[in-house]
Amino acid sequence: MRKNNAPDDIDVITEQWQARGLETDFTAMQIAARLLRLSKTLETRIGTLHARFNLKPGEFDVLAALKRSDADALTPSALYQSMLLSSGAMTSRLDRLENKGLITRTHCTRDRRSVKVSLTTQGKALIEQVAPAHFQLLCTLLAGMTDSDKAQFANLLKGCLQLIEPRTATTE
Repeated sequence: MRKNNAPDDIDVITEQWQARGLETDFTAMQIAARLLRLSKTLETRIGTLHARFNLKPGEFDVLAALKRSDADALTPSALYQSMLLSSGAMTSRLDRLENKGLITRTHCTRDRRSVKVSLTTQGKALIEQVAPAHFQLLCTLLAGMTDSDKAQFANLLKGCLQLIEPRTATTE
């Protein structure tokens, strides 16, 4: 990764706290602040790309989850658990995608409470178009990093998530 010793806004904030006499290890704040800024930047850039395909935030994730699934269809609970969403948030996304003709929800004939979600022909065509553009954007955004740095950064982020992210059982 390129070494950048030029001060950024996070360094300025750290210096301001230090000037006010706060004596602490600022590393955690610096990491969190930079991750939050990185997250917002990625969300904006990815959101701009997805909007070109008439997708709202999170709709790509649903289409991608259905596309990469081994099953022809998934239950809404399997979808929202795999994406760490609430059932209400998933229902809203599914409603929008169904209204756009990108997914269908089919009730089981034996148990009307059971629903399966699947991609329509239009949804399959769209995800086949959006996915390559999505992954190309990610590669472009991180093109300044070496493969080794990307692997190391991914591993560090994974370890950080394992430390701070609450783990819940994922059952259908």
